[in-house]
Amino acid sequence: MMTKGKTMTLSSTQRVHLGLEAASTVRQEAQAQGAQRVFVLAGRTLAADTDVVRAIEAELGPRHAGTWTGVTPHVPRADVLAGAAAARAVGADMLVAVGGGSVVDAAKVVNLCLRHDVLQSEELDRFAIGISKGGGWQRPSFEGPDLPLVCVPTTLSGGEFSSLAGVTDERSRKKQGINHAHMAPVAIVLDPRITVHTPQWLWLSTGVRSVDHATETLASQHSDMYCDGMADSALRLLSEGLRRVHHNPNDMEARLMCQVGTWQSKIPTMSGVPMGASHAIGHVLGALCGVPHGYTSCVMAPNVQAWNAPEVRDRQRRISAALGAPGRPAAALLDELIRSLGLPRSLAEVGVPRERLQAIADATLEDLWAATNPRPLRSSGDVMEILRSACV
Repeated sequence: MMTKGKTMTLSSTQRVHLGLEAASTVRQEAQAQGAQRVFVLAGRTLAADTDVVRAIEAELGPRHAGTWTGVTPHVPRADVLAGAAAARAVGADMLVAVGGGSVVDAAKVVNLCLRHDVLQSEELDRFAIGISKGGGWQRPSFEGPDLPLVCVPTTLSGGEFSSLAGVTDERSRKKQGINHAHMAPVAIVLDPRITVHTPQWLWLSTGVRSVDHATETLASQHSDMYCDGMADSALRLLSEGLRRVHHNPNDMEARLMCQVGTWQSKIPTMSGVPMGASHAIGHVLGALCGVPHGYTSCVMAPNVQAWNAPEVRDRQRRISAALGAPGRPAAALLDELIRSLGLPRSLAEVGVPRERLQAIADATLEDLWAATNPRPLRSSGDVMEILRSACV
């Protein structure tokens, strides 16, 4: 049966380097861009405790203009402004993000701040995506950044494959989305060798975040045969790759499988497939309670799929098939996968007390993805049902 027609808008990413050595590939990208003032944004621990960032700096040689390591989890606006000020001070003509999702998102918005000379936190308000009364996105119109950005990810959160960035407004303690096609990097370097420095809990949990991208795609009524295919392949690669890395952290083939699976898991959202309640609640858990992104999906993904099952049980069968047991409930298989990786499965395990649930539920309804959950979230009471199920 023919599906409804649609148009997919692609990002500005031109190249993805698979399995190549990171430092020399970044140098080649700088040369290709004609960049003379390359500014590196990196994770603080990665820069201090490993040679990954130092190797990139050395390869860049005189092209290296500076390195900044000031971003903290969930990307507070203040960190973005500090990074933009540092890049502006050295006259950056290219940005390189080396690290996890927070570093990547910060780099995207730093690039935007440089384009529009943003100096104050309130100036970011005009770029933030809003939600209309009908539940649709209100996307402000603005010119995108014009400096090339190269991303070298060390986790599996997948932000490098998206033009959307999340930043936290300290005033409201809410995560806001900012999106423009030119915010996506011009190139991405997937080097599994440098990911051995990533703590195992972080690698595995951000991998579950990408599993969550794939499962919310396969459960979505807004998906299509192309996006379903990407999500299906992603789920198969991730479920095998994560188990293998859990068993043997030095399995480079499995690490690259995870990286490719992460890429495939992000293609549907890049192509316009909206996420659902797991991502909506996850944004709030991060902004309000400081829960790491990967852990939010470990806790919420199976519970959201269980709550959505009455509405999308037919679509969830493909999730079950990709996880190797087409006759079993998707929620149960996700629960088993996450537990097999030794990751948390309850709100209590990630430090969220029951007395915070109502505030989390109320804030979830204001998130970008709340309106596109396949089983409608009609009230904070619906969110509370999901949250209570995640308490045990």
